Amino acid sequence: MPATLGELRASGWRSRPVKDEVRSNAAARIAAGRPVVEGLVGYDSTVLPSLENALIAGHDIIFLGERGQAKTRLMRGLVGLLDESLPIVAGSEILDDPYHPVSRYARELVTNKADECPIEWVGRDQRFGEKLATPDTSIADLIGEVDPVKVAEGRYLSDELTLHYGLVPRTNRGLFAINELPDLAERIQVGLLNVLEERDVQIRGYKIRLPLDVMLVASANPEDYTSRGRIITPLKDRFGAQIRTHYPLDTPTEVEVITQEAAVPAISGVKLDVPGYMAEVVAAFSQLARQSPQVNQRSGVSVRLGVANYETLAAAALRRALRLGEAEAVPRVSDLPALVSSSAGKIELDTLDDSGEDDVVSRLYRQAVLGVFRARVDPADLARAVAELDDGSSVEVSDDLASSGYMEIIAKHPGLRVPAGKLAGSEGAPALAAAIELVLEGLHLSKRLNKHTGDGVATYQARGRQ
Repeated sequence: MPATLGELRASGWRSRPVKDEVRSNAAARIAAGRPVVEGLVGYDSTVLPSLENALIAGHDIIFLGERGQAKTRLMRGLVGLLDESLPIVAGSEILDDPYHPVSRYARELVTNKADECPIEWVGRDQRFGEKLATPDTSIADLIGEVDPVKVAEGRYLSDELTLHYGLVPRTNRGLFAINELPDLAERIQVGLLNVLEERDVQIRGYKIRLPLDVMLVASANPEDYTSRGRIITPLKDRFGAQIRTHYPLDTPTEVEVITQEAAVPAISGVKLDVPGYMAEVVAAFSQLARQSPQVNQRSGVSVRLGVANYETLAAAALRRALRLGEAEAVPRVSDLPALVSSSAGKIELDTLDDSGEDDVVSRLYRQAVLGVFRARVDPADLARAVAELDDGSSVEVSDDLASSGYMEIIAKHPGLRVPAGKLAGSEGAPALAAAIELVLEGLHLSKRLNKHTGDGVATYQARGRQ
């Protein structure tokens, strides 16, 4: 790569504004049939088309959405649309363009060294700046501040070289992302607008012209952005595109997101297998929570809820396998109570009755199990299983019961083998154990069996028996 300004000119390299760079790379991806941001699920026909339009138009962008809707991932993913490497004036704090230097340091170096001015190359990650907006964020954080050390070295306060640049100037020729933009104090929003729109900075009464080349992306909660008036109108007007994000629109999409994002625990010597129907129960819980009148929908139900619950469900199965000395772990319905701990705090109740958070979570999980049972199990396969329990017998299950114990249940109640076997898709004892529990719980929730619980044991028997 060229190491001096003269070599850079001789190579034929040309500089271009960052939005042109992003537009060109986005267009190449679109033409190749690749997504402009990798790793997103469920946004192909909703969010991504709007994002592609904004990138081609060269707009600054704000993503509006509740928590856990991949807003931060979208912003960080745009880094992939920057060129792999970019030349800057060597030693420049604000990534000065060798052809059009902005800072006094770079201007003087280019003037004094001419074609011998040293050049450095920076990667795309060095051209991305990110800040979580908080009420205590200052102008110094975003724009800069006088550096007392440089003043102590003998420079005058009026000297531009006394400045310590903030995040925005340091992201010159790159992308700057602000999470939760409305949380910035209004005076800080004014300062941000000033440097982005008017291209000047005023620090302690000293005015500096900084014609920065920055693409601005931001995120906000719709309630804060549109209802409370917590963002100044001129800054809101700065964004050319306002893109609304959303949660997964259906259970299969939620399952795909959860399985992609979950960090499934691994234990040496124990094989983990999470059945698809148990993943559907976890995903259906999140979907139901977003529709429940008992859950505050303004705060949202994050996708992280399903991810945490999936990980906890897997951990509960592994814990049982370790306690019982089994080589295979398969989550069961009896593991679902463990998810109360990973669900608590991730949903906010909005109800006037006396239902506690644990009760709401348990009720939603029962609804999720019933929905998956109805979708997965053929009613024609259940008649024999119910008839076998009409003779006065019962079935006891628990999260501490070994998989071999479920084989004994099938031996006594062979009517469970067909629906459980179809559900499990396997003759392995751990897989059949999990399937048997779903069948029994589904029969109870559909009011075909009674269920009694006590001391961690669930007893299923024919209706009408006590």
